[in-house]
Amino acid sequence: MAKRTLPKRLYKYRSFSNLTLGMLVEDTVYFADPSTFNDPLDTEPALDTDISAEALEAILSQMIEARTEAEMSAAAKTIRYRGPKTLDHIARQSRRAAERLLADIRYNATNPDYEMDDPEHFLLGQYVQEELLRRYDKGVFSLAERANCPLMWSHYGDQHRGLCLGYSIPDAATGDIQKIRYGGGRLVQASDVATMLTGDVEARHRVDEAVLLKKAKPWAYEREWRLIGPRGELDSPLELEEVVFGMRCPSAVVYAVVQALANRDRPVRFFEIHEQWGRFLLVKRTVDTNELQASLPRRNRSFDHIFDDLTDIDPTSAQAGDHGAD
Repeated sequence: MAKRTLPKRLYKYRSFSNLTLGMLVEDTVYFADPSTFNDPLDTEPALDTDISAEALEAILSQMIEARTEAEMSAAAKTIRYRGPKTLDHIARQSRRAAERLLADIRYNATNPDYEMDDPEHFLLGQYVQEELLRRYDKGVFSLAERANCPLMWSHYGDQHRGLCLGYSIPDAATGDIQKIRYGGGRLVQASDVATMLTGDVEARHRVDEAVLLKKAKPWAYEREWRLIGPRGELDSPLELEEVVFGMRCPSAVVYAVVQALANRDRPVRFFEIHEQWGRFLLVKRTVDTNELQASLPRRNRSFDHIFDDLTDIDPTSAQAGDHGAD
């Protein structure tokens, strides 16, 4: 994979919601399904069929057998089927599934509607690509290098009404964090897939990078890093260090978040985004929590009792009242 020099902090931009508050107080992160990303080309590489049809058949057969065997083994475990007969049955069915698919591909390749020299080679490549992407069932927690990027605040921070969470990366998590590469093509080499299936680590790294860690160049402003893990909400492997509030973030939200994290056993620092006067630049400034807590929470009627014992009456008001009674 690409050479990495981890930043001191990585940031997650978010709108404020119950889910965000839950992430903060429960110290969790959400690994998203890549199919939900706003860029449909993200994690969707194309296979470069740089090997023969026979080699593609071997790859596809191996991948189909492995997937079918895993699915049937999970089903057998659920219904408590075990033993040599079960394993042998699973192996036979997995081989048959691969043979049936290859036979279908050979038959479909004879369709005269395919206006190409080698339709079988093309179809094999399409099925290998599909099987390859099925293997990447991981989730992604996306992070950025900066907390002061105007575009990130607009696109992911609810137009400055949200917040940005700053994390440090413990040693145990460094192997799961990878930097995005921008630009270039979306191709993954079939030869690398073949070598990867034999256990070649370098080939696996190249395939992983092509599938998970490449984006179009216009996305480079994000300076994205990705934490890869099982899909869904999990305990955070990162260390929450900062909460940065957007320029339009309501003071009530700032107060609620500060209060929610007040008793955390590892203190969090709070910042807010400000403009640089006369420039299109943003800066972080420390939140004055003492001032915040002096003004909030507020009770609008808290001063009403001050006037309870007051006997002075405005003569003008009294005369106006008398005049109105005549």
